[in-house]
Amino acid sequence: MATAITDDIFWVGVNDRETDLFEALWPLPHGISYNAYLIRDQKTALIDTVKKDYGENFIREIQSVLSGGPKIDYLIINHIEPDHSGAIEFLIRRYPEMCVVGNEKTLRLLNGFYKVPNRTLIVKDRETLCLGNHTLEFVLTPMVHWPETMMTYEQKTQILFSGDVFGGFGVLQKGLFDDEVDLDHYIEETRRYFTNVIGKYAGRVQKALAKLEALPVKILASAHGPVYRKDPKKIMELYAQWSRYETEKGVVIAYASMYGHTKTMAETIAHSLTDHGVEKIKLLDVSHTHISFIINDIWRYQGLILGSCTYNTALFPMMELLLSVLDNYHVQNHLLGLFGSYSWGGGALSALKKFAEKGAWKVIEPAIEAQCAPSKEVLKQCRELGRAFAQALRITPA
Repeated sequence: MATAITDDIFWVGVNDRETDLFEALWPLPHGISYNAYLIRDQKTALIDTVKKDYGENFIREIQSVLSGGPKIDYLIINHIEPDHSGAIEFLIRRYPEMCVVGNEKTLRLLNGFYKVPNRTLIVKDRETLCLGNHTLEFVLTPMVHWPETMMTYEQKTQILFSGDVFGGFGVLQKGLFDDEVDLDHYIEETRRYFTNVIGKYAGRVQKALAKLEALPVKILASAHGPVYRKDPKKIMELYAQWSRYETEKGVVIAYASMYGHTKTMAETIAHSLTDHGVEKIKLLDVSHTHISFIINDIWRYQGLILGSCTYNTALFPMMELLLSVLDNYHVQNHLLGLFGSYSWGGGALSALKKFAEKGAWKVIEPAIEAQCAPSKEVLKQCRELGRAFAQALRITPA
């Protein structure tokens, strides 16, 4: 149902409870919202659309606000990814004279995805568009997280329509605004969204945040998740922390184990960490915990200990996938520990070491390898790794 943000500005988004995987990859146990916003003025502007599956519902939301009155003069595309642009063709059929507004890269991608509309307007960084009582200012934020991404700032109400930035997973089931919902739940799902979708472009997020410093923001309206009207600075500060790779004291132990021997090593390390005062420990089996949640925890905590059994003389496949994502995302500011096991042919530990050499990691010794079941000596080394890691956490700034 359309929701008023101000007298003239409305949320006309939709909730998606049907999609299991965002981008066909990231789990959505609590669904996701696709947020679009309608500004009613002398000229009517729509900011973003929704996923194609919800096009008809989206049109009904818009019509409930316009009540058969004014047409849509402008469609502002902050981000052309299909979860935000999928209803464009519905809109073009309903409002054929509508002008589509975006930057040069936006319109290039628009032509690739959809039927070209009759009217388009290319905008540049910091250009404005007057609607009557409201003036829109466009802030280009390339590679956050596509090359054409931008934000739209409404100068009168000081509302920032930020696109994917500051957004998160989860449908809006109890309200639209940050003061109406269980914000702790949304913050957790927002961090998972950041680490899964945006995190690779953390440096670009920092540049975008720097561009926003001159803009007073009273309300922050992103493309996913709640609208922040009570405390927009809170989510902006969290995004700043996450994009700087700031971490909490704690350790993630991510391991792959086929028959329980590598798991025994992981559990021994975890017990040693506990014995030496580490309170926050995440023990995650890569075969049973989706990589989405593993990445989220790794981004959160300073310590990472990786362990893998050997599979066909190489890493266990799910561990190999995790390392590939971590390498691609350029995760930084972490302590790293390594352990592995093999039966008739090694490979896992050497692969873990090669991964460590490529990244910005501070490696904590010893690196441990067991043949077949871990011996008493190997388990002693596991306890030593836990002790050394706990000491490193205490002396290393977060």
